[in-house]
Amino acid sequence: MDDDRDTGWFRAVYARHYADVVRYGLRRLDGTAAAEELAQEVFLVAWRRRWDVPEPALPWLYGVARRLLANHFRAQRLTVVGGEPADMAAADRHDGVTALLDVRAALARLSDDDQEILRLVAWEQLALGEAALVLGCGVTAAKVRLHRARRRLAELLADTPTPARLGGAR
Repeated sequence: MDDDRDTGWFRAVYARHYADVVRYGLRRLDGTAAAEELAQEVFLVAWRRRWDVPEPALPWLYGVARRLLANHFRAQRLTVVGGEPADMAAADRHDGVTALLDVRAALARLSDDDQEILRLVAWEQLALGEAALVLGCGVTAAKVRLHRARRRLAELLADTPTPARLGGAR
């Protein structure tokens, strides 16, 4: 074992990626507390398996978060998608929120696999190779998944009449 995976290494990884992992959780869970709890679990796994954490660490951390969420929701028989953040009422006063709600509604209608590839690339801003690592597939498979998911999302957005497209009041 290398001595470079000590508490200093862990603190650096934690400082560099904690906010990213919390944001990952915020986009999939209801509330900041749940997202922070997820991040703590992810970093507990990272500490325990620090010898397995590659560089860059962020895709690996997202993969751990994804598996923790899958296990949690499988155990609870809950769904990840569909919940709105608690502060959406306040956020509704900002431009673009209606469009965001349209995208969230369309995204919720996609399969879990489609949702995840879109989130990893768009929300988490991972490169395709990094998203493939999180999903446990090859880059070519991730590229095909992303293309198909984008096409299905675009079709849903084009077919869904919403207040934003109908000129409804905000």
